[in-house]
Amino acid sequence: MSDDKNLPAVKDDGEHHGAVEVAEPIPDPGLEPHEPRITDIDPKAANRVERQVSGMFGLATLLVLGACVAYFAIPRDSILQFGPLTGNANNMVMGLCIGLALFLIGAGAIQWAKKLMVDEEISEDRHAAHSSPEQIAEITEAFKQGTAESGFTRRKMIRNSLIGALGVLGLPAIIFLRDLGPLPGRSLYNTIWAKGIRVVNDVTDRPIKPSDLIVGQLVNAAPANLAPLQEENPTEYQNAKAKAAVIVVRIKPSEIRTKPGRENWGIDGILCYSKICTHVGCPISLYEQTTHHVLCPCHQSTFDLADSAKVVFGPAARPLPQLPLALDSEGYLVAQSGFHEPVGPSFWERG
Repeated sequence: MSDDKNLPAVKDDGEHHGAVEVAEPIPDPGLEPHEPRITDIDPKAANRVERQVSGMFGLATLLVLGACVAYFAIPRDSILQFGPLTGNANNMVMGLCIGLALFLIGAGAIQWAKKLMVDEEISEDRHAAHSSPEQIAEITEAFKQGTAESGFTRRKMIRNSLIGALGVLGLPAIIFLRDLGPLPGRSLYNTIWAKGIRVVNDVTDRPIKPSDLIVGQLVNAAPANLAPLQEENPTEYQNAKAKAAVIVVRIKPSEIRTKPGRENWGIDGILCYSKICTHVGCPISLYEQTTHHVLCPCHQSTFDLADSAKVVFGPAARPLPQLPLALDSEGYLVAQSGFHEPVGPSFWERG
């Protein structure tokens, strides 16, 4: 025989033969009696915790300011070594200062909530997702009550130290903007092209003569003063090349529709345009001889080189800038001047 004394209670209701009602196997334990915290009954303990929290917020403020000082005081190339591990001293000190500051703000907020804010256990039924005007008013009143009970307005030491710690957290973000580099100024509007600069083949660096080009040919080119920068200043070389790259094309003069004021910008059907798309700055060289269209491979902006490189399709907002050409005393193609408009992608100041 089996032992039935531990089975749930069975109840026959007389209508459903054998129907059972299972009792709860574990009784509701309820809530343990609420015990006040030491800070609720001892004002000295509460004041001690207030000083602790304010100290955390104050130390966080000093650490953030320390990160700002370290940014300027510690050389960028200084190295810290811990056994086999090495790291940049500037970055490590700033990271530790800001990390500890954030930790102290979080720890202080937790200590404040656990030891000083009102300690009450409450429960309520789940309500509908949409709040009625009465509920909104009740929530607003509860928020005001919570603000008062948190002591945010009453405990000025904690409030002011927290505001100070959070306020200075934005300071490093402003100071560290320096690492983005110097402001561009007018550099976005200018290239190294200037009067008398020869046009050279981008691959061979050889200067170009009109006789080197046949009708329908397109050549990637660059200014002759670009190559020396590669040895002198590689970074400046890359920046200059990104803006000064051009394409040189030869079209039958009878098929060219010259824009007023540009009648002398070409040499026997040879025209020169910026290679940089005016949409987002992709390099352009996909040329279709029959239509004189050049296509940007990124977003399919299409420009008509026979008609001042105007946009005929795609998202580009303006034509490719044209470089006016001339011949020097040796018969090589040279620039009459720099570009008359900024090269590269459009932005809010270019329309």
